[in-house]
Amino acid sequence: MTLSVWKHRNKLHHTLQKVKDGRIKVGFIGGSITDARPRHNWPEPVISWLAEQYPQTRISVENAAIGATGSDLAAFRAKRDLIDTECDLVFVEYAVNDENEPTLKRNRTREGLIRQLLASGQRDIVIVYTYSQNMYEAMQSGAVPDTISEFERIAEYYQIGSVWMGLYALEEVKKGRLRFEEWLPDGLHPTSRGSLSYGQSVITFLTKELLESDVNAKGLDTPLPEPLDAKCWDKVYALSFDQVQTSGPWVIRRWPHLEWIDQVLETAAVGAGLSFRFEGRGLALGFDFGRSSAEFRYRVDGGEWQPSERERPSWLAEDGWYRLSFFGDDWSGGAHLFELEVMHGNQPNCTGTNFRLAKVGIIQ
Repeated sequence: MTLSVWKHRNKLHHTLQKVKDGRIKVGFIGGSITDARPRHNWPEPVISWLAEQYPQTRISVENAAIGATGSDLAAFRAKRDLIDTECDLVFVEYAVNDENEPTLKRNRTREGLIRQLLASGQRDIVIVYTYSQNMYEAMQSGAVPDTISEFERIAEYYQIGSVWMGLYALEEVKKGRLRFEEWLPDGLHPTSRGSLSYGQSVITFLTKELLESDVNAKGLDTPLPEPLDAKCWDKVYALSFDQVQTSGPWVIRRWPHLEWIDQVLETAAVGAGLSFRFEGRGLALGFDFGRSSAEFRYRVDGGEWQPSERERPSWLAEDGWYRLSFFGDDWSGGAHLFELEVMHGNQPNCTGTNFRLAKVGIIQ
């Protein structure tokens, strides 16, 4: 089987039109490989290329990628960070960070994210795939890793172009153009040189789409089809903290420590509780999480109390990880009651009792 780096499925006609109009806003969403904060990741050469090719166009950038996050959190962030900011071209990167998620869940979260971005009919999407060492064996045997092949099924269904950046870089290594330690010294996160390789694969894609195509060519603006999975996360919303009932000492704080979080509902008191009612079929909670974070127990609709025991990897800081806890998306529709009590995590690397709730995410 011959693996392909580039899949051109539909013209980037919204992008072409925006370039002709003289203004375009480019969005990125993904994990640490796309995160803007290292200042050398692959969006940087792509942005520079766009600015070079279109010096008369005002280019704005919304890089909404956050390290150690997946498409589940992205489904709740799409409106705030990409849709409300009116991005015209959005690059989506979650092949690596979704790799260890169950197939059903990652397919639902990815499709929900894509459908939200496509719903207005006013933007183009490009899906990009990076690399982790777990993919090596499949790629060496000419196979597509599951996390990518599943994303490709969604891309094909919605006629979205894709770039397999990881394959492009691996082929550079095989040709002797790129040393592996120049690409991924830790097997996952690219250096500046590795990021340039990723960026070059996207630039090649954009060159064909934007410079080598008929500028007057029209893409297919078809109505959004029925979802592949009726339970995808395309209808989600955040419950206001005003609708959360609390017991014990709680404070709603503006949160300057993570730019992607507007406010947190915070306590450090063991035994403090919260509860809320909502209409929907699923729930996820977002936290500013770290070693100093409390654990909690919870129950749904008056059922048995369940403890949370979140993994705390060795790289974890005291706080600063925008982490999502998922409780299910297959509940019966209608009204539900969620109750939670703050507890000290009985783990060696749990150093505090900070409970910082950033999002109450409802899945409809």
